[in-house]
Amino acid sequence: MLVRDIMTKSVITITSDTYVLDAERILEQNRIGRLPIVDNGKLVGIVTKNDVLKASPASTTPFNQRQLFYLMSKLTVKEIMKTDVLTISPDTPIEKSVAMAQQRRVGSLPVVEGDRVVGILTTNDVFYKILNPLLGVGEKGKRIIIHGAGRNEDMERITEFVRKRDLKVKTYWIPPDPIKRDLILHLDIDDPSDIITDLRNEGYEVELRDFTV
Repeated sequence: MLVRDIMTKSVITITSDTYVLDAERILEQNRIGRLPIVDNGKLVGIVTKNDVLKASPASTTPFNQRQLFYLMSKLTVKEIMKTDVLTISPDTPIEKSVAMAQQRRVGSLPVVEGDRVVGILTTNDVFYKILNPLLGVGEKGKRIIIHGAGRNEDMERITEFVRKRDLKVKTYWIPPDPIKRDLILHLDIDDPSDIITDLRNEGYEVELRDFTV
């Protein structure tokens, strides 16, 4: 999967001469956490909600209120934006993009073709468009843990078990524990008690995974 498959394409951008107070208003109105800054079609920086908050009156040295309002009304994002912006192309693999963001400890990556901003990849994009479907978050059904069944031979047995009973598996995954190797099945079923009993009769240690939120 590539960045272009899940990136947010409708990107709100501002220019570097935008006042900080206006940037704050745009962030609030659109419920977003960052704004790429584009001058003459070229990405020149990025400003985040945290950058704006740090520049707000609450975090500055106390002044006379009129003086403070005047200073804030003249402050532009050019004076607080980050210019060392980590960017990616639409054809960057998702795994590489996530690794890059984690290494730089950033929550978003502007997507550019040449100098033109064509999208943005955020942690929300990764969660809602990859992680949630992968784990079946928000999907109905029941999840069961089959302890130690994440090894090849056991997975073959479980696959055959599922096939014979014509069960619909929404998701299955193996938590990253090289010792336990548990298998978690998300079944499209309301009552898995019979399935749990049958698996226990097959010699597996099985339990219902609590997914109450």
